[in-house]
Amino acid sequence: MTAKEIIIQAVEALPDETTFEEAMERLLFLAKVERGIEQADAGETISHTEVKERLSKWLK
Repeated sequence: MTAKEIIIQAVEALPDETTFEEAMERLLFLAKVERGIEQADAGETISHTEVKERLSKWLK
């Protein structure tokens, strides 16, 4: 599915009373999910152990 098709489908699924801001937030969310999938497919991920280590440093 092309980006344009995904955008159209997402906009059509929004309720009629959706604001521009809500629509933009939804599209940004979908773009970030797509980017994450691309990164995972390219092997650009980190292990669960590494995530735990990073979080422990950030949460100090």
